[in-house]
Amino acid sequence: MLNIGSHISSAKGYEAMGKQALKLGASTFAFFTRNPRGGSAKKIRPEDAKAFRELWKNQGYGVIVAHAPYTLNACSDKEEVRRFAREAFASDLERMEYTPGNYYNFHPGSHVGQGAEEGIRQIARMLNQCLKEEQTTTVLLETMAGKGSELGRNFQEIRAILDQVELSGKMGVCLDTCHVWDAGYNIVDCLDEVLEEFDAVIGLNRLKAVHINDSMNPMGSHKDRHARIGEGTIGLEAFGRIVRHPKLRGLPFILETPNDDAGWAEEIALLREMAG
Repeated sequence: MLNIGSHISSAKGYEAMGKQALKLGASTFAFFTRNPRGGSAKKIRPEDAKAFRELWKNQGYGVIVAHAPYTLNACSDKEEVRRFAREAFASDLERMEYTPGNYYNFHPGSHVGQGAEEGIRQIARMLNQCLKEEQTTTVLLETMAGKGSELGRNFQEIRAILDQVELSGKMGVCLDTCHVWDAGYNIVDCLDEVLEEFDAVIGLNRLKAVHINDSMNPMGSHKDRHARIGEGTIGLEAFGRIVRHPKLRGLPFILETPNDDAGWAEEIALLREMAG
């Protein structure tokens, strides 16, 4: 069975997220660890996290994919922004231990004119400050569309960050279909070749999750505008090949399409049918 889900609101806690995911027909889901466009984090109730762990275990389901706030920028040119990134990141990794063994995904950040090399150095520095040997969470760098001074716009930048991380065994990558398409990777006509390049540059053993989204823009636009599955420039046929690809099949697929619960339930059912 295709392991797929969508973003779920974390407002009501872990058990409520798990139950909502099950209503959608999902076998995984993503959630924001804190206000995605702010910084505040809701207090975790241990009994709620325990109830979720039992619910998920009883279903026989595996990893879920937490998402850092969009405001987290470890390579900003402002120290106060970098400080927030470090503190929020470290706090989130502690909070993730209420649901051990899962994934924590984040956008690498924007170097805002400092240059890619310096931005990469700062991102790796934050990771080296925050990652702990004892943590059970795997941290995922997300592939990005490359708008503005955004880092992670190609596989080489992702690899450059990983190469500077001391506890690299705690790291992985989340591939976003909209982002890599907008970055110039032709996953419609050349999916095998794109995955071969990923393997050569980063290593497919690092690929831990997929954000599965269509795009409003043509390949190489560097815009990052998500569309519903089959309603964008990637198209339905390409998504069939993606969910059936043997090198991707076992990964959690997370929908970030502009949709509501009914729409996500339909997309989950559609992609699961296409996966066969």
